[in-house]
Amino acid sequence: MPVKSAPFRTIRDLELSNKRVLIRVDFNVPLKGGNVADDTRIQASLPTLRYALERQAKVILMSHLGRPDGKVVEELRMRPVGAALSRIIGRPVSAAADCVGPEAQGQAARLKPGEILLLENLRFHPEEEKNDPAFAKALARSGDLYVNDAFGTAHRAHASTAGIAHLLPAAAGFLLQREIEALNQVMENPKRPYWLILGGAKVSDKIKLIDHLIDKVDGILIGGGMQYTFFLAQGIGVGNSPVEKDRLQLALAILKKAKERGVDLKLPLDHLIAQKVEAASPPRATERPGVPEGWEGVDIGPKTIRAYREAIRGAKTILWNGPLGVFEIDPFSGGTRAIAEAIADSGAVSVVGGGDSAAAVVKFGLSGRMTHVSTGGGASLEYLEGATLPGIAALTEGAK
Repeated sequence: MPVKSAPFRTIRDLELSNKRVLIRVDFNVPLKGGNVADDTRIQASLPTLRYALERQAKVILMSHLGRPDGKVVEELRMRPVGAALSRIIGRPVSAAADCVGPEAQGQAARLKPGEILLLENLRFHPEEEKNDPAFAKALARSGDLYVNDAFGTAHRAHASTAGIAHLLPAAAGFLLQREIEALNQVMENPKRPYWLILGGAKVSDKIKLIDHLIDKVDGILIGGGMQYTFFLAQGIGVGNSPVEKDRLQLALAILKKAKERGVDLKLPLDHLIAQKVEAASPPRATERPGVPEGWEGVDIGPKTIRAYREAIRGAKTILWNGPLGVFEIDPFSGGTRAIAEAIADSGAVSVVGGGDSAAAVVKFGLSGRMTHVSTGGGASLEYLEGATLPGIAALTEGAK
């Protein structure tokens, strides 16, 4: 059976010519020295922006940047982002002094077809995160149509993601559409064998994901900091490794549930350990599961890498969420890199669930070899857990 399409209109369903199109983008990008340090999220928005511009829309962009907590923070103004977008897209990008009010509305009204206006940081106003109806109406006054292309904020019920979608004819941009359809691909009728690869620090962060997918997957590969809670729960020492002592029974319950459902849940066979989590601390591999006192687990070991590669080699569908070790520190990045390379080489439908996993595949230069790398860490995790995302629900239920 085919994967069902996204349950909302897309930008292709709107008549854009000569219309003011308010597009919610995710331009929450890192800045360094007053310039954009990583333009990945800007690049991801280009298909939607170019489509609108080619159809002679008047494009008005809105985004948040950082966490100004409802106040104007000079270092978090959108102007450097607009400059970066202008260089990338090859046309001028006007900057508004605010995102609402007469001046912003006037700039939007004066736009000509094919021009771009970038509104000021949405989160300079506390009403944005409160999904204040009056603030949503103020935003809507600058547009005729609304397009949400910010999957990374779709799990937030904010004025620019949920409120405004009920006030204007609303649709999804190509990035948001692609995210939902890619995630649906691993949730509905996946090709088998289907492996879920889980890392990251905490079992508690992944329990909803495990619960939602355990009846859908054939196997689960565990790594990252969360593995040590599983080992301690079974009475295996973990040294100074991070554990959630209040989640030991939960870990045992997951192991039991996997066994009952016939899911092949694999834990590491060995570990890379160090006395300190810093590059200058020389690592060594253990012979078996468990970490000696005075040491801390920093990565999966060579035996585990071989075993996990073998499982991945036969996979037809792979969902990966969470790094296998402390990949940010090069001496401890080997396990995460090896698993990323194995996924890229597998030929399977491969979806990387955003956040640190996405950062890892970008670091290793492998993002282009995955079927899909999500741009939304929290949003992708919640969607995969089966949650209803407010930004998606608003498009489905909003103005027609």
